Amino acid sequence: MSLATDAVVAQTDAPADAPTERLDVRELGPPKPLAETLERLPELDDDTVLVQYNDRAPQHLYPKLDDRGYDYETVDTDDATVTVIWKPCT
Repeated sequence: MSLATDAVVAQTDAPADAPTERLDVRELGPPKPLAETLERLPELDDDTVLVQYNDRAPQHLYPKLDDRGYDYETVDTDDATVTVIWKPCT
């Protein structure tokens, strides 16, 4: 995990010791960031945290994450809007 990703994850309630997967969708036009994120999530292990870097808050993604049972938090940085997505512990 890069220092920047580590620092962003630390600002959220995501498990800090979990493996992370970075997904940068800043250069993609809608609806590709939404589609890329939703395609990537089922491919990850349940303990992996997906860290999505976007150029704006992914408002249309949030209800889809809720429907699929994911927790998430969005953090604004100087370079991106970062949404940290994880499966809650069961």
